[in-house]
Amino acid sequence: MRKFALLLILSSGALAAASVSVSTPANGSTVGTSVQYVATASSSCSKGVSAMGIYTAPYQLVYTTPGAKLNTTLTLNAGVYNTVVEEWDNCGGASVTPITITVGSGPKVTVSAPQNNSQVSSTVQYVASASSSCSKGVSAMGIYTAPNQLAYTVSGAQLNTTLTLNPGVYNTVVEEWDNCGGAAVAPITITVGSGSNSGVFTNLHQQAGWTGYALLPPGYGICNSCLPTGPQATWSMTQKISSPSLTGNSSLMDIGGETVYSDILWNNHLIGDFSSQGLPDYSHTIVPNIHNFIYDVYFYVEEPGYSQALEFDINQFVGGYSYIWGHECRIAGGNEWDVWDDQSQTWHPTGIACNPLANAWNHLVLQAQRTSDNQLLFQSITLNGVTSVLNYYGSPTPTTWYGITINYQQDGNYKQTPYSVWLDKLNFTYW
Repeated sequence: MRKFALLLILSSGALAAASVSVSTPANGSTVGTSVQYVATASSSCSKGVSAMGIYTAPYQLVYTTPGAKLNTTLTLNAGVYNTVVEEWDNCGGASVTPITITVGSGPKVTVSAPQNNSQVSSTVQYVASASSSCSKGVSAMGIYTAPNQLAYTVSGAQLNTTLTLNPGVYNTVVEEWDNCGGAAVAPITITVGSGSNSGVFTNLHQQAGWTGYALLPPGYGICNSCLPTGPQATWSMTQKISSPSLTGNSSLMDIGGETVYSDILWNNHLIGDFSSQGLPDYSHTIVPNIHNFIYDVYFYVEEPGYSQALEFDINQFVGGYSYIWGHECRIAGGNEWDVWDDQSQTWHPTGIACNPLANAWNHLVLQAQRTSDNQLLFQSITLNGVTSVLNYYGSPTPTTWYGITINYQQDGNYKQTPYSVWLDKLNFTYW
Protein backbone atom coordinates (compact mmCIF):
# COMPACT_ATOMS: atom_id res chain seq x y z
CA MET A 1 0.00 0.00 0.00
CA ARG A 2 1.32 3.48 -0.78
CA LYS A 3 2.68 5.46 2.18
CA PHE A 4 0.86 8.68 1.30
CA ALA A 5 -2.43 6.76 1.14
CA LEU A 6 -1.83 5.60 4.70
CA LEU A 7 -1.09 9.17 5.76
CA LEU A 8 -4.34 10.32 4.20
CA ILE A 9 -6.25 7.68 6.12
CA LEU A 10 -4.56 8.62 9.39
CA SER A 11 -5.32 12.27 8.82
CA SER A 12 -8.86 11.75 7.54
CA GLY A 13 -10.31 13.17 10.74
CA ALA A 14 -8.88 16.54 9.76
CA LEU A 15 -10.34 16.19 6.28
CA ALA A 16 -13.48 14.18 5.57
CA ALA A 17 -14.65 10.74 6.69
CA ALA A 18 -14.60 8.37 3.73
CA SER A 19 -14.90 4.66 2.97
CA VAL A 20 -14.59 2.20 0.10
CA SER A 21 -16.87 -0.86 -0.10
CA VAL A 22 -15.73 -3.65 -2.44
CA SER A 23 -18.38 -6.25 -3.30
CA THR A 24 -16.18 -8.26 -5.67
CA PRO A 25 -13.63 -9.78 -5.65
CA ALA A 26 -13.68 -11.03 -2.09
CA ASN A 27 -10.58 -10.39 0.00
CA GLY A 28 -8.42 -13.53 0.12
CA SER A 29 -10.24 -15.18 -2.78
CA THR A 30 -8.83 -17.18 -5.67
CA VAL A 31 -9.96 -15.85 -9.04
CA GLY A 32 -9.46 -16.45 -12.74
CA THR A 33 -7.31 -14.32 -14.99
CA SER A 34 -10.28 -12.02 -15.76
CA VAL A 35 -11.00 -10.30 -12.45
CA GLN A 36 -14.20 -8.31 -11.96
CA TYR A 37 -13.96 -5.34 -9.56
CA VAL A 38 -17.19 -3.82 -8.26
CA ALA A 39 -16.94 -1.12 -5.57
CA THR A 40 -18.62 2.00 -4.23
CA ALA A 41 -17.29 4.92 -2.21
CA SER A 42 -18.73 7.42 0.23
CA SER A 43 -17.40 10.57 1.87
CA SER A 44 -18.58 13.24 4.27
CA CYS A 45 -16.98 15.81 1.97
CA SER A 46 -19.72 18.21 0.95
CA LYS A 47 -18.34 18.24 -2.60
CA GLY A 48 -18.60 14.45 -2.93
CA VAL A 49 -16.31 11.76 -4.28
CA SER A 50 -14.09 12.79 -7.19
CA ALA A 51 -12.83 9.45 -8.49
CA MET A 52 -11.95 5.84 -7.73
CA GLY A 53 -9.05 3.64 -8.83
CA ILE A 54 -7.39 0.25 -8.55
CA TYR A 55 -3.74 -0.46 -7.70
CA THR A 56 -2.46 -3.96 -8.50
CA ALA A 57 0.86 -3.23 -6.72
CA PRO A 58 2.47 -0.24 -4.95
CA TYR A 59 2.53 2.77 -7.32
CA GLN A 60 0.83 0.75 -10.11
CA LEU A 61 -2.46 2.54 -10.70
CA VAL A 62 -4.05 0.44 -13.48
CA TYR A 63 -7.57 1.85 -13.58
CA THR A 64 -9.43 5.03 -12.64
CA THR A 65 -13.02 6.17 -13.09
CA PRO A 66 -14.82 9.41 -12.14
CA GLY A 67 -17.43 9.34 -9.40
CA ALA A 68 -18.29 7.06 -6.51
CA LYS A 69 -18.91 3.78 -8.38
CA LEU A 70 -16.45 1.39 -9.96
CA ASN A 71 -17.25 -1.64 -12.15
CA THR A 72 -14.54 -3.02 -14.43
CA THR A 73 -12.63 -6.17 -15.34
CA LEU A 74 -8.85 -6.50 -15.16
CA THR A 75 -6.85 -9.19 -16.96
CA LEU A 76 -4.04 -10.41 -14.71
CA ASN A 77 -1.36 -13.07 -14.92
CA ALA A 78 -1.26 -15.89 -12.40
CA GLY A 79 0.09 -14.91 -8.98
CA VAL A 80 -0.76 -13.25 -5.66
CA TYR A 81 -1.80 -9.58 -5.81
CA ASN A 82 -2.12 -7.18 -2.88
CA THR A 83 -4.49 -4.90 -4.73
CA VAL A 84 -5.95 -1.67 -3.37
CA VAL A 85 -9.19 0.08 -4.31
CA GLU A 86 -8.96 3.79 -3.53
CA GLU A 87 -11.32 6.77 -3.58
CA TRP A 88 -10.44 10.46 -3.74
CA ASP A 89 -12.91 13.13 -2.68
CA ASN A 90 -13.16 16.78 -3.67
CA CYS A 91 -11.99 17.99 -0.26
CA GLY A 92 -8.49 16.51 -0.61
CA GLY A 93 -9.28 13.31 1.30
CA ALA A 94 -8.90 9.68 0.30
CA SER A 95 -9.68 6.20 1.56
CA VAL A 96 -8.57 2.71 0.55
CA THR A 97 -9.67 -0.90 0.90
CA PRO A 98 -6.98 -3.57 0.42
CA ILE A 99 -8.05 -6.69 -1.50
CA THR A 100 -5.63 -9.60 -1.68
CA ILE A 101 -6.36 -12.06 -4.47
CA THR A 102 -4.71 -15.15 -5.91
CA VAL A 103 -4.99 -15.28 -9.69
CA GLY A 104 -4.82 -18.77 -11.12
CA SER A 105 -6.09 -20.81 -14.01
CA GLY A 106 -8.50 -22.65 -11.74
CA PRO A 107 -11.80 -20.79 -11.32
CA LYS A 108 -13.48 -19.89 -14.59
CA VAL A 109 -16.97 -18.91 -15.75
CA THR A 110 -18.02 -19.47 -19.36
CA VAL A 111 -21.25 -17.78 -20.51
CA SER A 112 -22.79 -18.95 -23.80
CA ALA A 113 -25.96 -16.84 -23.50
CA PRO A 114 -26.60 -13.97 -23.59
CA GLN A 115 -23.72 -12.59 -25.62
CA ASN A 116 -21.75 -9.71 -24.09
CA ASN A 117 -22.89 -6.30 -25.37
CA SER A 118 -25.96 -7.82 -27.03
CA GLN A 119 -29.51 -6.51 -27.28
CA VAL A 120 -32.05 -8.89 -25.80
CA SER A 121 -35.76 -9.11 -25.09
CA SER A 122 -37.28 -8.62 -21.65
CA THR A 123 -37.03 -12.38 -21.09
CA VAL A 124 -33.29 -13.08 -20.95
CA GLN A 125 -31.90 -16.60 -21.18
CA TYR A 126 -28.68 -17.19 -19.18
CA VAL A 127 -26.64 -20.31 -19.94
CA ALA A 128 -23.26 -20.68 -18.23
CA SER A 129 -20.83 -23.22 -16.80
CA ALA A 130 -18.01 -23.02 -14.26
CA SER A 131 -14.79 -24.85 -13.55
CA SER A 132 -12.31 -24.74 -10.69
CA SER A 133 -9.04 -26.36 -9.65
CA CYS A 134 -10.52 -26.71 -6.17
CA SER A 135 -10.45 -30.41 -5.27
CA LYS A 136 -13.89 -30.05 -3.68
CA GLY A 137 -15.43 -28.66 -6.86
CA VAL A 138 -17.76 -25.76 -7.61
CA SER A 139 -20.29 -24.98 -4.92
CA ALA A 140 -22.73 -22.65 -6.70
CA MET A 141 -23.29 -20.10 -9.44
CA GLY A 142 -25.26 -16.88 -9.50
CA ILE A 143 -26.30 -13.86 -11.57
CA TYR A 144 -25.98 -10.24 -10.45
CA THR A 145 -28.13 -7.79 -12.42
CA ALA A 146 -26.44 -4.84 -10.67
CA PRO A 147 -23.84 -4.41 -7.89
CA ASN A 148 -25.01 -6.24 -4.75
CA GLN A 149 -28.21 -7.39 -6.53
CA LEU A 150 -27.97 -11.19 -6.64
CA ALA A 151 -30.98 -12.13 -8.79
CA TYR A 152 -30.45 -15.90 -9.10
CA THR A 153 -28.37 -18.71 -7.59
CA VAL A 154 -28.10 -22.42 -8.32
CA SER A 155 -26.03 -25.21 -6.81
CA GLY A 156 -23.30 -26.81 -8.89
CA ALA A 157 -21.29 -25.86 -11.94
CA GLN A 158 -24.10 -25.40 -14.50
CA LEU A 159 -26.53 -22.50 -14.82
CA ASN A 160 -29.51 -22.32 -17.17
CA THR A 161 -32.34 -19.95 -16.31
CA THR A 162 -34.49 -17.10 -17.60
CA LEU A 163 -34.69 -13.65 -16.01
CA THR A 164 -37.40 -11.08 -16.77
CA LEU A 165 -35.94 -7.55 -16.88
CA ASN A 166 -37.30 -4.09 -17.62
CA PRO A 167 -35.93 -2.15 -20.61
CA GLY A 168 -32.51 -0.63 -20.02
CA VAL A 169 -28.77 -1.33 -19.93
CA TYR A 170 -27.57 -3.91 -17.40
CA ASN A 171 -23.97 -4.60 -16.37
CA THR A 172 -24.73 -8.13 -15.23
CA VAL A 173 -22.20 -10.52 -13.72
CA VAL A 174 -22.25 -14.33 -13.65
CA GLU A 175 -20.22 -15.63 -10.72
CA GLU A 176 -19.11 -19.02 -9.44
CA TRP A 177 -18.07 -19.96 -5.92
CA ASP A 178 -16.03 -23.08 -5.21
CA ASN A 179 -15.76 -25.13 -2.04
CA CYS A 180 -12.23 -23.86 -1.32
CA GLY A 181 -13.25 -20.23 -0.83
CA GLY A 182 -12.43 -19.20 -4.39
CA ALA A 183 -14.62 -17.38 -6.90
CA ALA A 184 -14.61 -16.24 -10.52
CA VAL A 185 -16.82 -13.90 -12.52
CA ALA A 186 -17.79 -13.16 -16.11
CA PRO A 187 -19.22 -9.69 -16.80
CA ILE A 188 -22.06 -9.60 -19.36
CA THR A 189 -23.44 -6.23 -20.44
CA ILE A 190 -26.84 -6.39 -22.12
CA THR A 191 -29.40 -3.92 -23.43
CA VAL A 192 -32.98 -5.01 -22.77
CA GLY A 193 -35.28 -3.74 -25.48
CA SER A 194 -39.03 -3.34 -25.68
CA GLY A 195 -41.76 -3.19 -28.28
CA SER A 196 -43.11 -5.47 -30.97
CA ASN A 197 -39.69 -6.56 -32.24
CA SER A 198 -38.94 -8.71 -29.21
CA GLY A 199 -40.82 -11.18 -27.08
CA VAL A 200 -41.27 -14.75 -25.95
CA PHE A 201 -43.85 -17.41 -26.78
CA THR A 202 -44.35 -19.64 -23.73
CA ASN A 203 -45.60 -23.22 -23.62
CA LEU A 204 -46.04 -23.42 -27.38
CA HIS A 205 -46.57 -27.18 -27.11
CA GLN A 206 -49.92 -26.41 -25.43
CA GLN A 207 -51.09 -24.01 -28.11
CA ALA A 208 -52.87 -24.33 -31.45
CA GLY A 209 -51.26 -24.00 -34.86
CA TRP A 210 -49.33 -27.27 -35.08
CA THR A 211 -49.57 -29.20 -38.36
CA GLY A 212 -48.00 -32.61 -38.97
CA TYR A 213 -46.57 -33.85 -42.26
CA ALA A 214 -45.09 -37.16 -43.41
CA LEU A 215 -41.68 -37.06 -45.13
CA LEU A 216 -40.99 -40.29 -47.04
CA PRO A 217 -37.70 -41.61 -48.42
CA PRO A 218 -35.83 -41.22 -50.65
CA GLY A 219 -36.68 -37.59 -51.45
CA TYR A 220 -38.17 -36.59 -48.08
CA GLY A 221 -40.49 -33.99 -49.59
CA ILE A 222 -43.85 -33.46 -47.92
CA CYS A 223 -46.20 -36.33 -48.78
CA ASN A 224 -49.46 -34.60 -49.72
CA SER A 225 -51.31 -37.91 -50.09
CA CYS A 226 -50.28 -39.29 -46.70
CA LEU A 227 -52.80 -39.35 -43.87
CA PRO A 228 -51.99 -39.51 -40.13
CA THR A 229 -53.64 -42.94 -40.05
CA GLY A 230 -51.14 -44.36 -42.55
CA PRO A 231 -50.31 -46.84 -43.83
CA GLN A 232 -46.98 -45.44 -45.13
CA ALA A 233 -46.49 -43.36 -41.99
CA THR A 234 -48.64 -42.74 -38.93
CA TRP A 235 -48.52 -39.83 -36.54
CA SER A 236 -50.43 -37.94 -33.90
CA MET A 237 -50.05 -35.04 -31.46
CA THR A 238 -52.03 -35.28 -28.22
CA GLN A 239 -52.07 -32.24 -25.93
CA LYS A 240 -53.04 -31.95 -22.25
CA ILE A 241 -51.09 -35.00 -21.05
CA SER A 242 -50.73 -35.01 -17.26
CA SER A 243 -48.02 -37.69 -16.99
CA PRO A 244 -45.19 -37.59 -17.75
CA SER A 245 -45.26 -33.82 -17.46
CA LEU A 246 -43.45 -30.90 -15.85
CA THR A 247 -46.31 -28.41 -16.08
CA GLY A 248 -49.22 -30.85 -15.79
CA ASN A 249 -49.89 -30.30 -19.49
CA SER A 250 -47.37 -31.94 -21.85
CA SER A 251 -47.88 -32.95 -25.49
CA LEU A 252 -47.48 -36.53 -26.71
CA MET A 253 -45.90 -36.94 -30.16
CA ASP A 254 -46.29 -40.41 -31.77
CA ILE A 255 -44.93 -41.82 -35.03
CA GLY A 256 -45.06 -45.22 -36.74
CA GLY A 257 -46.12 -46.73 -40.07
CA GLU A 258 -44.94 -49.22 -42.69
CA THR A 259 -42.33 -47.24 -44.67
CA VAL A 260 -38.95 -47.51 -42.96
CA TYR A 261 -36.93 -44.36 -42.31
CA SER A 262 -40.05 -42.20 -42.63
CA ASP A 263 -40.06 -38.89 -40.77
CA ILE A 264 -42.84 -36.80 -39.25
CA LEU A 265 -42.49 -33.02 -39.20
CA TRP A 266 -44.61 -30.75 -37.00
CA ASN A 267 -44.61 -27.05 -37.91
CA ASN A 268 -46.05 -23.89 -36.31
CA HIS A 269 -46.23 -20.43 -37.96
CA LEU A 270 -45.54 -17.89 -35.20
CA ILE A 271 -45.09 -14.49 -36.87
CA GLY A 272 -45.96 -13.41 -40.40
CA ASP A 273 -47.95 -15.40 -42.96
CA PHE A 274 -50.46 -17.84 -41.41
CA SER A 275 -49.49 -16.78 -37.86
CA SER A 276 -51.10 -18.94 -35.18
CA GLN A 277 -50.21 -16.34 -32.52
CA GLY A 278 -52.12 -13.33 -33.89
CA LEU A 279 -48.99 -11.66 -35.35
CA PRO A 280 -49.48 -11.63 -39.16
CA ASP A 281 -47.15 -8.62 -39.54
CA TYR A 282 -48.97 -7.31 -42.61
CA SER A 283 -46.86 -4.13 -42.62
CA HIS A 284 -43.61 -6.13 -42.52
CA THR A 285 -42.27 -4.15 -39.55
CA ILE A 286 -41.61 -7.01 -37.10
CA VAL A 287 -39.87 -9.88 -38.88
CA PRO A 288 -37.15 -7.82 -40.66
CA ASN A 289 -36.01 -6.41 -37.30
CA ILE A 290 -35.63 -9.77 -35.55
CA HIS A 291 -32.14 -11.28 -35.52
CA ASN A 292 -31.85 -13.48 -32.40
CA PHE A 293 -33.63 -16.66 -31.38
CA ILE A 294 -33.71 -19.11 -28.45
CA TYR A 295 -35.54 -22.44 -28.82
CA ASP A 296 -36.02 -23.87 -25.30
CA VAL A 297 -37.78 -27.21 -24.76
CA TYR A 298 -37.96 -30.21 -22.46
CA PHE A 299 -38.50 -33.64 -24.06
CA TYR A 300 -39.10 -37.07 -22.54
CA VAL A 301 -38.44 -40.30 -24.44
CA GLU A 302 -38.80 -43.80 -23.03
CA GLU A 303 -36.39 -45.55 -25.42
CA PRO A 304 -34.16 -43.12 -27.35
CA GLY A 305 -32.68 -45.96 -29.45
CA TYR A 306 -35.98 -46.35 -31.35
CA SER A 307 -35.45 -42.89 -32.84
CA GLN A 308 -33.23 -42.43 -35.87
CA ALA A 309 -33.07 -38.74 -35.00
CA LEU A 310 -34.89 -35.87 -33.33
CA GLU A 311 -34.88 -32.50 -35.08
CA PHE A 312 -35.50 -28.97 -33.76
CA ASP A 313 -35.60 -26.11 -36.29
CA ILE A 314 -35.82 -22.32 -36.26
CA ASN A 315 -36.94 -20.76 -39.57
CA GLN A 316 -37.02 -17.15 -40.73
CA PHE A 317 -38.21 -16.02 -44.17
CA VAL A 318 -37.47 -12.36 -44.84
CA GLY A 319 -36.16 -10.11 -47.58
CA GLY A 320 -36.62 -12.81 -50.20
CA TYR A 321 -34.40 -15.27 -48.34
CA SER A 322 -34.89 -18.44 -46.31
CA TYR A 323 -32.88 -18.91 -43.10
CA ILE A 324 -33.11 -22.46 -41.72
CA TRP A 325 -31.33 -23.16 -38.43
CA GLY A 326 -31.83 -26.92 -38.42
CA HIS A 327 -30.50 -28.92 -35.46
CA GLU A 328 -30.64 -32.72 -35.60
CA CYS A 329 -29.78 -35.06 -32.75
CA ARG A 330 -28.79 -38.27 -34.51
CA ILE A 331 -29.53 -41.05 -32.04
CA ALA A 332 -29.66 -44.41 -33.87
CA GLY A 333 -27.78 -42.49 -36.55
CA GLY A 334 -24.69 -42.11 -34.36
CA ASN A 335 -25.41 -39.97 -31.25
CA GLU A 336 -24.11 -36.72 -32.70
CA TRP A 337 -25.50 -33.25 -33.39
CA ASP A 338 -25.75 -32.12 -37.01
CA VAL A 339 -26.68 -28.65 -38.26
CA TRP A 340 -28.36 -27.87 -41.56
CA ASP A 341 -26.38 -26.40 -44.45
CA ASP A 342 -29.00 -24.34 -46.29
CA GLN A 343 -26.89 -23.78 -49.40
CA SER A 344 -25.92 -27.39 -50.09
CA GLN A 345 -29.14 -28.80 -48.57
CA THR A 346 -27.15 -31.26 -46.48
CA TRP A 347 -26.45 -31.95 -42.81
CA HIS A 348 -23.13 -30.81 -41.37
CA PRO A 349 -21.72 -32.99 -38.53
CA THR A 350 -20.59 -30.94 -35.53
CA GLY A 351 -18.68 -33.58 -33.59
CA ILE A 352 -20.82 -32.77 -30.54
CA ALA A 353 -22.28 -35.80 -28.78
CA CYS A 354 -26.05 -36.14 -28.38
CA ASN A 355 -27.13 -38.75 -25.87
CA PRO A 356 -30.63 -38.05 -24.53
CA LEU A 357 -31.54 -39.73 -21.27
CA ALA A 358 -34.08 -42.57 -21.34
CA ASN A 359 -37.21 -42.33 -19.18
CA ALA A 360 -36.25 -38.83 -18.07
CA TRP A 361 -36.80 -35.21 -19.00
CA ASN A 362 -34.10 -33.79 -21.25
CA HIS A 363 -33.65 -30.01 -21.39
CA LEU A 364 -32.54 -28.54 -24.72
CA VAL A 365 -31.67 -24.88 -25.43
CA LEU A 366 -30.69 -23.74 -28.93
CA GLN A 367 -29.41 -20.25 -29.66
CA ALA A 368 -29.16 -18.86 -33.21
CA GLN A 369 -28.76 -15.52 -34.97
CA ARG A 370 -29.27 -13.83 -38.34
CA THR A 371 -26.17 -11.68 -38.44
CA SER A 372 -26.07 -8.01 -39.41
CA ASP A 373 -24.77 -9.05 -42.84
CA ASN A 374 -27.62 -11.59 -43.21
CA GLN A 375 -25.77 -14.84 -42.57
CA LEU A 376 -26.94 -17.75 -40.46
CA LEU A 377 -25.04 -18.16 -37.21
CA PHE A 378 -25.53 -21.32 -35.16
CA GLN A 379 -24.39 -20.11 -31.74
CA SER A 380 -24.79 -22.89 -29.16
CA ILE A 381 -26.49 -26.12 -28.14
CA THR A 382 -27.17 -26.84 -24.46
CA LEU A 383 -28.40 -30.33 -23.58
CA ASN A 384 -29.04 -31.19 -19.94
CA GLY A 385 -26.89 -28.32 -18.71
CA VAL A 386 -23.88 -28.99 -20.95
CA THR A 387 -23.28 -26.12 -23.39
CA SER A 388 -21.42 -26.59 -26.67
CA VAL A 389 -20.51 -23.43 -28.56
CA LEU A 390 -20.88 -23.84 -32.34
CA ASN A 391 -20.13 -20.47 -34.00
CA TYR A 392 -21.01 -22.11 -37.33
CA TYR A 393 -21.94 -19.79 -40.21
CA GLY A 394 -24.07 -20.45 -43.29
CA SER A 395 -25.75 -18.63 -46.15
CA PRO A 396 -29.49 -18.33 -46.88
CA THR A 397 -31.38 -19.41 -50.02
CA PRO A 398 -34.04 -17.56 -52.06
CA THR A 399 -37.73 -17.81 -51.12
CA THR A 400 -41.03 -16.00 -51.48
CA TRP A 401 -42.26 -17.01 -48.01
CA TYR A 402 -42.49 -14.48 -45.17
CA GLY A 403 -42.45 -15.00 -41.42
CA ILE A 404 -40.95 -16.94 -38.53
CA THR A 405 -41.78 -20.59 -37.85
CA ILE A 406 -40.45 -23.45 -35.74
CA ASN A 407 -40.33 -27.17 -36.43
CA TYR A 408 -40.13 -30.31 -34.36
CA GLN A 409 -39.46 -33.62 -36.11
CA GLN A 410 -39.17 -37.33 -35.26
CA ASP A 411 -37.36 -39.69 -37.64
CA GLY A 412 -38.13 -43.38 -38.04
CA ASN A 413 -35.47 -46.10 -37.89
CA TYR A 414 -34.71 -49.10 -40.12
CA LYS A 415 -37.81 -50.89 -38.79
CA GLN A 416 -39.96 -47.78 -38.48
CA THR A 417 -40.38 -48.83 -34.85
CA PRO A 418 -43.25 -46.84 -33.31
CA TYR A 419 -42.13 -44.52 -30.54
CA SER A 420 -43.35 -41.58 -28.48
CA VAL A 421 -41.83 -38.33 -27.28
CA TRP A 422 -43.42 -35.94 -24.79
CA LEU A 423 -42.76 -32.20 -25.08
CA ASP A 424 -43.12 -29.69 -22.25
CA LYS A 425 -42.15 -26.09 -21.40
CA LEU A 426 -41.55 -25.26 -25.08
CA ASN A 427 -40.61 -21.56 -25.12
CA PHE A 428 -39.36 -19.48 -28.04
CA THR A 429 -37.63 -16.13 -27.46
CA TYR A 430 -36.94 -13.61 -30.22
CA TRP A 431 -35.47 -10.13 -30.49
